[in-house]
Amino acid sequence: MTVPDVLAELGGVSQRTFYRWRELGNAPAGIKLPNGEIRIWRSEFAAWLETLREAA
Repeated sequence: MTVPDVLAELGGVSQRTFYRWRELGNAPAGIKLPNGEIRIWRSEFAAWLETLREAA
């Protein structure tokens, strides 16, 4: 998933917020491509959402 895909799934979280979460280690794990773009595995995203649901 691209960052815009993740943001759309989260319902409008800003890109700045997402990158801040990454800095703090609170975002789903992803890989950085050679061109600098970030990709997040859909399975990692789903697992991350599940941890948020369990914490709530």
